[in-house]
Amino acid sequence: MSTKNKINVAVIGATGYTGLDLILMLSKHPKVKIINLCATKNLGKNINFFDKRIKKKLPKICSVNDIDWKNLDVVFLSLPNGGAQKIIKLIFNNNKDLKFIDLSADFRITNFKVYEKNYKVKHKAKKFIKYSLYSIPELNKINVKKYRIISNPGCYPTSIQIPLIPLIKSNLIHTNDITIDSKSGYSGAGKNLEKKFKHKNLYSSIFSYNPKHHRHVCEIDQQFDKFLHKKINFSFNPHLLPTFRGILTAIYVNVKKGKSANIIRKKLIKFYAKSKFVKILKLNTPLGSGNVINTNNCEISICETRIKNKIVIFSAIDNLIKGASGQAIQNMNLLFKFSDQLGLK
Repeated sequence: MSTKNKINVAVIGATGYTGLDLILMLSKHPKVKIINLCATKNLGKNINFFDKRIKKKLPKICSVNDIDWKNLDVVFLSLPNGGAQKIIKLIFNNNKDLKFIDLSADFRITNFKVYEKNYKVKHKAKKFIKYSLYSIPELNKINVKKYRIISNPGCYPTSIQIPLIPLIKSNLIHTNDITIDSKSGYSGAGKNLEKKFKHKNLYSSIFSYNPKHHRHVCEIDQQFDKFLHKKINFSFNPHLLPTFRGILTAIYVNVKKGKSANIIRKKLIKFYAKSKFVKILKLNTPLGSGNVINTNNCEISICETRIKNKIVIFSAIDNLIKGASGQAIQNMNLLFKFSDQLGLK
């Protein structure tokens, strides 16, 4: 267990894009000692073989079977969907003090039937869902310490919920026809990109996919219902860009009568006044993903359009940091009562 005021950490799924960013940040975190780095291949190799940015000497890649679970405080599960539930089912009951931060979708959806329908994976750890908490730290008001499994949100849903939920809760925008257009770097599709998308010009073109049945929609629906207790009608149109990382989401909404883009902006400024990682830009500021790359920040710009009462809310995050590993560390910080900013930028 933890020694010298540091917590003992394992990362399972160490060599994927998200796992490597996670390890890079954890290796610099002043309250973390990395005990295990696990993968199914390349056992015995140094982690900097996969990412030269990682300078600190760390344990070599090992198998999950080599882990001494009693020696850990928290396990990060950076695995394909279906992987985290198998591990949690195996070790949860025999390690009562062990915490888990899951970066997959395995515990994001509280209704396992909805999960199975959207992810085409049978849930093998249904009885443990009640011990999990879905957490965007800036929106979550529940004490994370009461839960042993923290479910890290998806990248697209993070970029969407941060700007939208405060505005819908405040009854400032209409909710009957919201259009969400998101563009992501190709790292969001993982290292097996070519198997999922067989387009011959994938790395030099823009590619739209799943506008009707994207699996993140059920996650967004669930969170809207949780926070707002009503049905929100939205369309979601995701795209992959020929750039490695970053998400830019454009949300088209109609403001309520008597409201304006400036009122919307002021509401978000007030709501996120104490949130270091959410930055509200000046009205009508052009926004790209460049400023948020390699940070845990979410930048938001409110822009007027030529149509009266219609505005565009732009939201930019790094899909691998705020959309994954950075948010996971933010949740870890809350779980162990550290400053939520510790080890992040």
